[in-house]
This record gives sequence, structure tokens and C-alpha cells, in this order.
Amino acid sequence: MTINDEKLLAVFPDPAPIDVARTLDLSGYSWKAVNSSQAIDKLEPTSGWFGAVVDCSQDPESGWAICRTLRRRENRVDRTIVLVTGAQLADLEMRDDLFDDFCLAPIHPRELDSRLRHLFYTEMAASRESLIEYSGLILNTETYQASFGGKPLDLTYMEYELLKFLAQNPGKVFSREVLLSRVWGYEYYGGARTVDVHIRRLRAKLGEEHANLIETVRSVGYRFGQSKWG
Repeated sequence: MTINDEKLLAVFPDPAPIDVARTLDLSGYSWKAVNSSQAIDKLEPTSGWFGAVVDCSQDPESGWAICRTLRRRENRVDRTIVLVTGAQLADLEMRDDLFDDFCLAPIHPRELDSRLRHLFYTEMAASRESLIEYSGLILNTETYQASFGGKPLDLTYMEYELLKFLAQNPGKVFSREVLLSRVWGYEYYGGARTVDVHIRRLRAKLGEEHANLIETVRSVGYRFGQSKWG
């Protein structure tokens, strides 16, 4: 089974380190965790791997073996970042043909994000098209990830869809009936109270300080933010 063409990163190991996974998600990257050369072949998208993030800090032998596989396979994978400890820095020069950049582990999210942006600079403009951003809110329409102020938001599918629709139309007022039809679909038979419940949950998850991003317009419906992007 192949994955649809997309800019997909291979991430070692599987499961991916939590801090690495979170940084990639919040930065808007698509990725798949791999734990072997066989997994690299099996999970490879039809367009080939876009790049790789390989953690060599916990299991150096396996990590560097993955790097060699990525470099020496027929469909060579460039743009590889390795994660290493300070004690491993002295050995990097002997392996410089296996990676393009490195980041110290445990990672600092901003550091990894900065190095990823530098490595994929020419491709980042296109990937930004999948992001909706407003005053600290970031929605990734490809991965269905959401964050506010750099912190992940735990949203249900319909909460995400409602927030996405509102955030794509800042400053516009929508009635409950319009939101029902545009977000839930015409086939949905739930009442307007469904919208109110989801709005209340979204406000709670945004936090008291930012709940007013979704404004109630009396006798009409709801409006997100202001008329211009923040």
C-alpha cells in the first residue's frame, strides 16, 4: 500500500519522540514514523520521501544505520536532520555524508523548527498554504492539528471543522442555521443548540483569556475575530 503523493518526512524511531512529533505537527509538517529499512520502503509516498529526522541520541547504532539506508537506497533521501547528544558531536565529522544538519538532544522546539525551516526553505512557502493563522491560533488543514500560543488544542473533529470555518471567515457573522448547513451539512438534522454546545466547548478550550475570539452577535449568531487577520 502506497501513500498519496505529498511532502512527507520519515521520522526515526517509531514511535517518534514526543517532543519531535509535537514540533513537527505544530510547524505544519506531514510525517511518518519508521523503525526499519523495510518500513522506509513500505511507507514511502509515491513522490519519494521529502526528507528525514533521525534520532541518533538514544540508539546511535540503529539511528546511523537508518541514515545510511536513506542515503544509499536507489531513491536517495536528502535533507536529513539527525538528533545527537553533546558527547556525539566529535563523531559527526566522520559521518558528514549521512546527514545535512544536526540538532542537539534533548531538543528545544524552536531550535529544531529553525533548522527545519532552513533546510526546507524553498518548500516552506507552499506548505504554509495549508495553515490558517490568526492571533496565535494555528490550524493545519492537512494534518488536522490545532494549536494556540504554541500549545496543542485537543479538539474533536466537529470542533475542528467549526473553528476552521470561522477562522477562514474572520469578521463575518453567521447564523446558527448557516453554520449547521456549512459545517455539519444539509443532511444534519440536529437543532441550533448543537452549534451553541460546540461554541461553548471551543471557548473553553481556547481558555478564558481568548474565549472572546468567538463573539456572540445577539439575535444573529456568531462571529470570529476581527475583519482583518491578526
